Amino acid sequence: MALCAWQFSVVAAVVPCRIEVVEQGSGWPVPLVALKTTHHVAFYTDNAGVVAVNTPELFGREVFFHVSADGYEVSADGFGYSGVRLRPEPGATLRVEVRRTMIARRLGRLTGAGLFAESQATGQDTGWKESGVFGCDSVQTVLHRGRRHWLWGDTTLPHYPLGLFDSLGAESEARPFQAFEPPLRPLFEFRRDEQGRLRGVTPMSGEGPTWATALVSLPARDGSPRLVCSYCKVRGHLEVYEWGLGVWNETSHQFERLKVLWTRSATSPRPPPLPVGHAVPWKDPAGRDWILFAHPFPALRCPATFEAWQDPTTWEPLEPHKELRSAHDGSAVRPHDGVHSGGMGWQSWRRRWVTVFLQSGGAPSTLGELWYAEAEAPTGPWGPAVKVLTHRNHTFYNPCLHLDLTPSDSPVLLFEGTYTREFSSNAVATPRHDYNQILYRLDLDDPRLRPAQKDAPP
Repeated sequence: MALCAWQFSVVAAVVPCRIEVVEQGSGWPVPLVALKTTHHVAFYTDNAGVVAVNTPELFGREVFFHVSADGYEVSADGFGYSGVRLRPEPGATLRVEVRRTMIARRLGRLTGAGLFAESQATGQDTGWKESGVFGCDSVQTVLHRGRRHWLWGDTTLPHYPLGLFDSLGAESEARPFQAFEPPLRPLFEFRRDEQGRLRGVTPMSGEGPTWATALVSLPARDGSPRLVCSYCKVRGHLEVYEWGLGVWNETSHQFERLKVLWTRSATSPRPPPLPVGHAVPWKDPAGRDWILFAHPFPALRCPATFEAWQDPTTWEPLEPHKELRSAHDGSAVRPHDGVHSGGMGWQSWRRRWVTVFLQSGGAPSTLGELWYAEAEAPTGPWGPAVKVLTHRNHTFYNPCLHLDLTPSDSPVLLFEGTYTREFSSNAVATPRHDYNQILYRLDLDDPRLRPAQKDAPP
């Protein structure tokens, strides 16, 4: 009887050890760093760069933690192991420094659950509130009537693996980040129904999910701004069978179908040129205002009015740039041909058009290598490209460039993308991070970007 009592005794709650992972030199917290023990227990830093070690067998002894992170590293020992030796104790705070090896700096996760879960487990960041979003696909954002609108794709919710398939929406302040460094605390006001549940904002009738693209705010003839998008309906194994235009209803706070532009049929198996990708404003040399629809480079333009946007006869297809050259070795770098494969726009501090785009068939990660380039005109030609973000075996797709989130005189450039193991050979999903949006920062005065900058000093 005493043996059974011993076997099933309740272990007292363990006070975690807080381990803070920071960038060497700056001291900035580094999210998405894996610390793994020799018996394969894994911890991943949150937006505060923290892991909470609450594993009793690790306390009171020296522990080797393998340290791994895309774009960051610690030195390897003579056996090739990259890691640190620490002595975790309940309630203690330990610190690990990592060197950044890529040009982009990881600021943190924008979506998903547990953005500060590790830090909260150590008694800090307890004021952070959960949104109820567990994961969501690629983002678009636009300033409309003084507020910033956000739109995400398919969304994972806590109650079941299948969540929202008609675009999660939110609003925020025009510039929601006052400081462009971690820890990142994104404050989104998500769209919810009367019961407070998260809801979609593109409820177009028809079979399957609704995916939205080309989000833009345009002036109407009466002077009022109208928020619009293109949408497609999807069924089966990613079969797009309808394209159309949607207009935001300012009362119901959702998009409504304005018109159907194309329906798949035997006589019309492919859609015509459409507004897809990211919308970019442009004033041509004659002073005319246009919207360029780019992915990552302009493939269509239309006059920048609500009326012209609805009229396909005003649309002008463009021939997008197909290939760039690596500034490192002159090899070909082909942008991925997806709808949101990158962004471009005017960067005031550089006084150039800039782009961040996803490479097709990159290495070491097939769909995880991002590049930066510049041009004097939005249609190119685009100069040499410099790789700014890499992944060993993860996908980082549909990057979105945030040119209007920073002041016009700032050399800081922000972009985000969808981090996931999908479309890779990686069998392990990173807890909390997989299928979510991660924000990065480029400092355009970084000397490593000079090969892409025509007028930069040597």
